[in-house]
Amino acid sequence: MIVSKDADFSHRILLTSPPPWVVHLRIGNMKRRDFHAFLVRVWPQVEMLLPSHKLISVYVDRIEALA
Repeated sequence: MIVSKDADFSHRILLTSPPPWVVHLRIGNMKRRDFHAFLVRVWPQVEMLLPSHKLISVYVDRIEALA
């Protein structure tokens, strides 16, 4: 699994076989304390999506998943 704020990794799923799971954090800059609290809040939903989705984009207000 790759967790990154870098968009290049989102494109990587199209180039490798089998593709890695990619969690793309599209949340902008945050203080470390706020970032940690955010991940604690959203990570359970990300974990539920991982087995069946190869790309998960996490935004401040939503999570989108691509099968």
